[in-house]
Amino acid sequence: QVQLVESGGGLVQAGGSLRLPCTASGRTFSTSIMGWFRQTPGKEREFVAAIGFSAARSYYEDFVQGRFTISRDNAKNTVYLQMNSLKPEDTAVYYCNELRTWGGRTPAFTSWGQGTQVTVSS
Repeated sequence: QVQLVESGGGLVQAGGSLRLPCTASGRTFSTSIMGWFRQTPGKEREFVAAIGFSAARSYYEDFVQGRFTISRDNAKNTVYLQMNSLKPEDTAVYYCNELRTWGGRTPAFTSWGQGTQVTVSS
């Protein structure tokens, strides 16, 4: 069973930065396409970014392109989301999960971690 533990969230002013780590266990992390998602109350969870298992390639949703950077450390079974130039509309609970396919936006597993709350004040 996959276990995902997100952390690093908090309250930050608009224009600020945060770095979110997510540690995975229970499967071979180094061969998994990993991604970040986010959810706000009343809305469906949405895709944010993904990174290939070799970390050589990544892709982003348009609304974070140029501001967020996804990275990973396979030795630590951890994927990161560096968030810069944060905006109030980035306020959400952030989650990580494996992706089903490269280029896709569908999570591989229906179970999620507890997520980490990011709140951006204006």
